[in-house]
Amino acid sequence: MYALSLLAATASLLLPATFAQELITDDSYFYGQSEPVYPTPETSAPGAWGEAISKAQAFVAQLSLEEKTSITGGVRNASSGCGGNIPSIPRLGFPGLCLADAGNGVRGTDLVNAYTSGITDGASWNKNLTYQRAYHLGGEFRRKGVNIALGPPMIGPLGRIALGGRNWEGFSNDPYHSGVLAGISVHGIQDQGVISCTKHFIGNEQETARNIIVDSNNVTTLSSSSNIDDATLHESYLWPFYDAIHAGSAAVMCSYNRLNNSYACENSKSLNGLLKTELGFPGLVMSDWGAQHSGVASALSGMDMVMPSALAFWGGNLTLSVTNGSVPEGRLDDMATRILAAWYLLGQDSPSHPAPGIGMPGSLLVPHVLVEARVPEARPVLFQSSLEGHVLVKNTNNALPLNRPKILSLYGYDAKTPDDTTPSSLNRDWTFGLQTSGSRYFNCGFGNRIPQNCPAPPAIAANGTLYTGGGSGASTPPYISAPFNAIQECAAKDETVLYWDFRNVNATGFVNAESDAAIVFINAVASEGADRPSLRDDFSDALVTNIAAQHNNTIVVIHNAGIRLVDQWIENPNVTAVIFAHLPGQDSGAALTQLLYGDVSPSGKLPYTIAKNESDYGRILNPIADVGANGEFYRFPQDTFEEGVFIDYRAFDASNIEPRFEFGFGLSYTTFSFANLTVASVGASPSEYPTGQVIPGGQADLWDIVATVTVRVTNTGPVAGQEVAQLYLHIPVEGQPVRQLRGFEKVMLQPGESTIVEFELNRKDLSVWDVEAQRWRLTLGTDYTVFVGNSSRALALNEVLSF
Repeated sequence: MYALSLLAATASLLLPATFAQELITDDSYFYGQSEPVYPTPETSAPGAWGEAISKAQAFVAQLSLEEKTSITGGVRNASSGCGGNIPSIPRLGFPGLCLADAGNGVRGTDLVNAYTSGITDGASWNKNLTYQRAYHLGGEFRRKGVNIALGPPMIGPLGRIALGGRNWEGFSNDPYHSGVLAGISVHGIQDQGVISCTKHFIGNEQETARNIIVDSNNVTTLSSSSNIDDATLHESYLWPFYDAIHAGSAAVMCSYNRLNNSYACENSKSLNGLLKTELGFPGLVMSDWGAQHSGVASALSGMDMVMPSALAFWGGNLTLSVTNGSVPEGRLDDMATRILAAWYLLGQDSPSHPAPGIGMPGSLLVPHVLVEARVPEARPVLFQSSLEGHVLVKNTNNALPLNRPKILSLYGYDAKTPDDTTPSSLNRDWTFGLQTSGSRYFNCGFGNRIPQNCPAPPAIAANGTLYTGGGSGASTPPYISAPFNAIQECAAKDETVLYWDFRNVNATGFVNAESDAAIVFINAVASEGADRPSLRDDFSDALVTNIAAQHNNTIVVIHNAGIRLVDQWIENPNVTAVIFAHLPGQDSGAALTQLLYGDVSPSGKLPYTIAKNESDYGRILNPIADVGANGEFYRFPQDTFEEGVFIDYRAFDASNIEPRFEFGFGLSYTTFSFANLTVASVGASPSEYPTGQVIPGGQADLWDIVATVTVRVTNTGPVAGQEVAQLYLHIPVEGQPVRQLRGFEKVMLQPGESTIVEFELNRKDLSVWDVEAQRWRLTLGTDYTVFVGNSSRALALNEVLSF
């Protein structure tokens, strides 16, 4: 936000004298950049969806025009803690709907758990754990009376902008990795009878200029436009939505940004054309909070529900639009049908389903009915998710694990719990998970009309350990196991003497010369509402350097809400071990100590690339809000995705840039080997293009298995551990990445144990988007190359696959 403020301020100074004649003041200038696609297809789908749609259609047939309209728009309800509310229709027994955040736990209420954030789940690379996490998340939403969980999955942003403020909510910077975990998460949430809302559709890759900005001269600047070409859109940003829709996601949230200069929530090409036609999506499209910018246009373009309130554009205005013919009543019927079909699909019409919002009081500061959402079965999942999301990236001289140390010295602001975790009517720190950094830095960017002078956000959360990111995706912990608390417990058991300094005046501290190790805890904070100011900070780097200057066994633990550079000190020989701890939720410290003390071997892998220098990320290091060479786009900032599909490791590979730590990298306390790679096609020779009917998730035969790959993985080290076998593919088409992820499996092996890992490749995995044919195309008659190993750059085995 602050980055755009600088651009906007500069442009506004020039406006009167220099280029006022060139200033574009009407968005008609951009008409045609996003293809119009009308009408919205009526919902239809086979199987369970078809049955739910039939029930919904029968219900809608009984509704008055006003009742149909009421289902499509949120209403304010001061007594409810739900983030969004759809009113009831008592005469027909429809109880209404409760919508609530978010992807890492039920936010802003009591008696719920704080799960790991998306980035931590992605770093685990564990499909089964992802399912269990989502399943227990779904159970808590259900018991609290939440009908629609607003994530997971969070697959937009994908992570294009290295400094993106919400990258931590997603799983990975890779579309395949993100898509697989998205589909699994949808199954987990919806297996509990809760509607999974997949978000944000589409191209919402930064917080800067995500909403309307009003400058000091009261000039309005519209949301930034994500200008994405057709192939890039399909092969990167739309890719994970295929998985989510194929898994049955019953709701999709459209985003704040403009897409090819048309607002995402009124973009007929993306909603009618891509989502509801190409992907065959039968469910409902809802707006992000305040992301609706028109009435008739958004209805005709495919949006079905507005949040949090219908007053601005729909409500009575929508009823009037139907009566005067601006919106066909059939379109309103379809909107209501899609909403109710999702309700029926998840069995929410059952008498056993909790009443909407039953466990979501409007305020926790007044007496309210306690509704316990937690169950004992979730405890091991919470802990294991936290454990497996830690990534060990350096461990020289077997600095870790610790072995009953006599003396430990602890440093850093991130080691302790925040001073305050109490709900407050005075600030939003607790509400948005920002107790250790402060919501005042981010609140400014939450609205749908943002002032120009938002404060610059901090790079670190200086007031305690970082267990979650901030904003609507934050979690609400019943307790926080901070590193300091957990290490104290271990110290008491081992009779270890602990010294600590968490104030670190002048970014340093005194180190007992006989300490077995000095452990430094730092973090990198991020939140909705602003993009990050940097990928590192001077204070934290100085603290690490100053402690390492005094001790030759300095261990660094980083709780990071995204990429964090380490080249200020990573090659310092006194820095012996480094752990990226990500955002582990409530069990942060307890999980960390299991790794520090060797109870469990680390098994996490990076879901992003860590560069040596900021400049290695190129033009997509920073958020982009281009106002034009002469400021002509001041009111309509542009962000053209000119890098195409080449983000993160794909960009590093294409430009032959050596990363500090590559995508998919992570160390263990044991070692593994890979051998006996086999590759085979499956079935008859496939056609160049798919021919199947469209089902949720695209043409049905996109999901047909066309090849299998096997590899033997062996634990060659001294302790039990988990390894992630990763499959990368080179597609023999000009303009494609050197390699791209197309498979991963995590296996547990005892010392000396081997297992065969099998990967299945479907038609889509091997296809590229044909812009002319507007279909996914296999490359026949040429060789694909299959690579297998344990990171994107440690791929010892390769074989050829041909069709």
